[in-house]
Order: sequence, then C-alpha cells, then structure tokens
Amino acid sequence: MSIKQNVQQILNELPQGVQLVAAAKTRTPAEIMEAVEAGVRIIGENYVQEAEAAYAVVGNRAQWHFIGHLQRNKVKKAVPLFDMIETVDSAEIAREIDKRCAEIGKVMPVLVEVNIGEEPQKAGVLPRDTEQLLKDISTLPNIRVVGLMTMGPLSENPEDSRPYFVAMKKLFDHVKELNLPNIDMRYLSMGMTSSYQIAPKEGANIVRIGTKIFGARERR
Repeated sequence: MSIKQNVQQILNELPQGVQLVAAAKTRTPAEIMEAVEAGVRIIGENYVQEAEAAYAVVGNRAQWHFIGHLQRNKVKKAVPLFDMIETVDSAEIAREIDKRCAEIGKVMPVLVEVNIGEEPQKAGVLPRDTEQLLKDISTLPNIRVVGLMTMGPLSENPEDSRPYFVAMKKLFDHVKELNLPNIDMRYLSMGMTSSYQIAPKEGANIVRIGTKIFGARERR
C-alpha cells in the first residue's frame, strides 16, 4: 500500500482523541510530505539535522515533535524547530532547553521520558525517580511539562507491551493526582507500529508510528 493508504488506514483505526505522530527517522522530505498530505498532523524526528532538511520542505504544514535522544549540544538548533520535545529524561537537558528557549522567548511543551522497562541500554528516567525529576524541572519558566512518554521493551508480540503500558498509565495517574505546580498531565505518549492498537486501550493519547506508515527502513 502507499503512504497515503497507510496513513488513512491508521487514522481510521485510532480512537477519537488519540494523536498520530509519524516517526520519520531516515525518511526523505518527499515521503514526509506525502504523509502530511494524507492527513498526518505531527511529524516525529529523532535527529535535528534530518528535521532541518524535512522542515525546509514541509514547514508549518505539520507540527514537529522531537522523539529521539536529545544531545545537549543539539538543543540550541532543536528549540526553534520543534513544537514539543517528548524525550526529556534529566534535569540537565531540561535546564538546557529552558535556557535556549529563554533566548528566543519561547515556552517549550515537553514530555518526560520514562524507562518503564528499566532497560540499562535505554534512555529515560526510572519510574521511581520520575516524581523527583518532575519536581526538579517544574520551576523552569521556559518549559512546560505536559505529560509522559515511554518506549517500552521491543517485542514481536504486541501483547508483551501491555503490562508496561498498564504500569505507565498507573504512573501517569499517580503524577496527575499530585497536582504538582506548573505541570499539566495531558499527554501519555506510548505505542509504536507493533503496539499502537493496544496502547490507546491502556491510556495512550499519542502513538508514534513509522514502519506502518512508510514501510520498512532500508539498512544503512
């Protein structure tokens, strides 16, 4: 099927109120534009350099979410480009985003990335440390925490993701009930190509889908 057909199928499947982020890692600006023309409203990028190239073609026809691991030395370039950063996992990176946003008069919506599977090779704050990180960064004036994000352990079987999504929703609800100042728990971003049909049933209202839209990535 074409990118257009894939997008339309996914949009028809997703429950009302669940936002689709097209994960565009390694995709060409032309492919991304095709997805936008098919109805994608949010592009997710893992690398600032790739996002700059795509933005030059697509521009403000879509919103731009950063969904990769953001290096501190890339923050200055990322901040003007993105409408949301989904992968804040330390006070250090949050402070850098805050600093660079202050320079251009911007308040950046961010999600805190949680390593819900506690996998040593993955980015993300551990579940038990999430509340403290939120408290540490909630006072920064040029970022606005609006939710949580997770990757979850990869598996061929979508059902393997469900316990992690359940745990993530429990953490999300716990944080929401704390009513921390300057924190607005609106978004829970979880679920990808293999698990996007399960994630909304367990509380996700953002899913990040790449392969199901664009096809398998070519190995580089």
